Amino acid sequence: MRLWRLGRGRLRPVVGCDGATPPPVDADPTGPVVPTDPSRWVRPLRDAEGYWFELVDCASPEEVAATLAPLLAKLVDAERDSLELAKLLTARYEEIQLLYTISEILGRTIRLEQAAQTIVEEVSAVVGATRASIMVYDEAARVLSPVAGVGPDVSRFGAVPIDDPESIAARVFREARIIAYDPRAPDDAHVPAVGRTYRGSAFLSVPILYPRPGGLPAPIGVINFTDRFGTDAFSGGERRLVAAIASQIGAAIENSRLVVRDLEQQRVRRELELAHDLQIKLLTAPSLGPDVDAAARCLPAESVGGDFYRFVRLTDGRVGVMVGDVSSHGFSAALIMALVLSAAGIYAEEGASPARTVRRLLESIENELAETEMHLTLFYGVIDPTQRRLRYTNAGLPHAFRIGDDGTPERLAATSPPLGLAESDAVTERELPWHPGNDLLFLVSDGITDAQNDQGERLGEQGALRIAAAHRHRPTGEIVDAVLEEAARFQVGPKDDRTIVAVRV
Repeated sequence: MRLWRLGRGRLRPVVGCDGATPPPVDADPTGPVVPTDPSRWVRPLRDAEGYWFELVDCASPEEVAATLAPLLAKLVDAERDSLELAKLLTARYEEIQLLYTISEILGRTIRLEQAAQTIVEEVSAVVGATRASIMVYDEAARVLSPVAGVGPDVSRFGAVPIDDPESIAARVFREARIIAYDPRAPDDAHVPAVGRTYRGSAFLSVPILYPRPGGLPAPIGVINFTDRFGTDAFSGGERRLVAAIASQIGAAIENSRLVVRDLEQQRVRRELELAHDLQIKLLTAPSLGPDVDAAARCLPAESVGGDFYRFVRLTDGRVGVMVGDVSSHGFSAALIMALVLSAAGIYAEEGASPARTVRRLLESIENELAETEMHLTLFYGVIDPTQRRLRYTNAGLPHAFRIGDDGTPERLAATSPPLGLAESDAVTERELPWHPGNDLLFLVSDGITDAQNDQGERLGEQGALRIAAAHRHRPTGEIVDAVLEEAARFQVGPKDDRTIVAVRV
């Protein structure tokens, strides 16, 4: 008895009961017979792989065959199972290699667009699809936008609204589940709707999910495959493989968005820092000569703000002082503030009266105030020590005072509504006596008077005036610092822009 195995065109001995171990024999399927020894002849197997069982000098071949047939059948089945297992392991190895390759691709880039095309090409080759695409959800437009694709008509891939009733990709996104179609199953519930052309072939559409922190996975895109090689549908293993890849892509999309968002925030921070530096430069330092003692501080609630001040040295020893507060704060208020400062520098230096200066300023910015729906409270006063007078226009700045030598504050009442709430004809001015060297012009914004501590107590206007009056004979820089120090003790909640100006001429 001898058992031969046929493989790669040769018969190789496996078992022999006669103790002989014949050498391998060339197996020519077209040959009639092949000698195994001088007394026996066998006909080679005509299959690509198989076994040849040789019985020599058997008294009852039929009985032996009946006994060995089941054993040989099990042997053949085991061989076939071994081959199937080898094929399965090979397939799993290819899938693992693909997942590893995609991980490397995604790990080398921060933008999905740079890796998506390579990914879709690699995956479509493994799952046997000639057309494929990766689509990412655009929340602003509420569409699935293609970021990569392969196929003969890849240039025609377009965005798909997520509420499209005929789109399989849109349905997969809405329902956050895999949809596959087998053309061999005519009753398949996932048959494409009328109006869509899927070429009658198998397709596979898998949602790209990302697990939100503290919530369920949310769909952020779809990966699609169709026009499969051959006629069979996508297998369960291929569905699982694509689902695993979709999870990797989902994480990459979110990481990419986080990186882009972080870069955008860094850019905004840099721009705000530049805007802050520019705003500080626009606020002129109160260096007006030895005969003027002036100090000012402007602390925006954010990187930039809407509060501002300006000092102008005029002819005949006069000093112009301007303080303003835009009705908002932040970047938009800072833009209005910059416009006001630019215009104020031009009109104030012309030496016109306070009312005329403010009127011209309003006319130059009223369109911007209307478009942004903002208004501006503004105080502009001109101290004339020679004529011993203070002429001012107060367009709604509530905390403007002249503090006399005895510490008594006098409110410099409003002479017109805030700019942007009335026509320029409503802007008027007042004139008061001024005692050079004794009187103190004291101006603060709401950010200081509205400061509150954790018991809800406000510094208030009277608190700021009390500190200013107590320090009225000191240099104005010390007065400003004392008021700001007290305001800081009260500032525990949301902050507003804080501006304070003190002038003695």
